[in-house]
Amino acid sequence: MVDDVGDLYQALADPTRRLILDELTERDGQTLFEICGRLATKHQVGSSRQAISQHLDVLEAAGLIVTRRQGRYKFHHLDTRPLRSITERWLRSAEPTQENP
Repeated sequence: MVDDVGDLYQALADPTRRLILDELTERDGQTLFEICGRLATKHQVGSSRQAISQHLDVLEAAGLIVTRRQGRYKFHHLDTRPLRSITERWLRSAEPTQENP
């Protein structure tokens, strides 16, 4: 279960962070440099590397990405478990019961 749903929704509220998640959905395991390049070329996002790094920190704090270090590189991976947890909770409560079809 997601500990703080507010953090999750706050992370998803920013359009740049949603683009980052879209890019990781399309190609998981990217470095900061790769993410910045894809955002600049595909989406014309002109944010600095530092700004994108801060967005990645917010996404990681919300549990939407996990990082893996390999040598001097840090790879970012999408983690959809927090989204599944919320969706499953609401879908379960919306299912009709035997008494209320």
